[in-house]
Amino acid sequence: MGNLLCCVQVDQSTVAIREKFGKFDDVLQPGCHCLPWFLGNRLVGHLSLRVQQLDVRCETKTKDNVFVNVVASVQYRALANQASDAFYKLSNTKGQIQAYVFDVIRASVPRLNLDDVFEQKNEIAKAVEDELEKAMSTYGYEIVQTLIVDIEPDEHVKRAMNEINAAARLRVAANEKAEAEKILQIKRAEGEAESKYLAGVGIARQRQAIVDGLRDSVLGFSENVPGTTAKDVMDMVLVTQYFDTMREIGAASKSSAVFIPHGPGAVRDVASQIREGLLQASSVS
Repeated sequence: MGNLLCCVQVDQSTVAIREKFGKFDDVLQPGCHCLPWFLGNRLVGHLSLRVQQLDVRCETKTKDNVFVNVVASVQYRALANQASDAFYKLSNTKGQIQAYVFDVIRASVPRLNLDDVFEQKNEIAKAVEDELEKAMSTYGYEIVQTLIVDIEPDEHVKRAMNEINAAARLRVAANEKAEAEKILQIKRAEGEAESKYLAGVGIARQRQAIVDGLRDSVLGFSENVPGTTAKDVMDMVLVTQYFDTMREIGAASKSSAVFIPHGPGAVRDVASQIREGLLQASSVS
């Protein structure tokens, strides 16, 4: 109906290309336009001015001989003031952009190692954008932005990288575990040393109390029983302890004892040996 009335509509963010007798005549802006076909005017196509996106997947090899798939996302749009160039100079815009992306990526990535590719992906994207901007501006297109959205190494390479990372983390964990065990052993040794020290202090105090008790017993017995000496009292104490020990051995149901020749007179021999040892020590000192 619009063609019969010689009227055409151009949508927003779109321009239309008008020819007259097969030759470019004008770029029609959004709105309603009169197009008298009987005068040779003809609408040959529309051109979108919206930002478009093209994802390009490029396979290439790094400097350390690892094959990777680099995915670049190119955002571009046609310039309204160069709409005729964008419409007539390029027949396959996406194919042209893809060719330039391939060229730049395959020239940049082989100069880098795999780790450097991940670290310098912004520099690669900037190189692609600069090359596209320089090339596509002559065709009436503007490169809005170029991004490297993904870098995919070979599956075996990714598995190896994960294993290297896992091994490094396990090594750190092992070092931390060893350090923790070292601290536990040190603390345990310190605790045992403190325990032995306290046990020694307790034994020393126990022996001091025994000595004090024996001294008090000897003094008290000597005062209450005239004519007795300290030697007599010590002999009596040793005999008493001897019989107490024999009673405890006999009362224990599961005691293991080694019997040697003994008798009450052996206590006097033991006391004599102790006295002789003390006298010899006194003479030497």
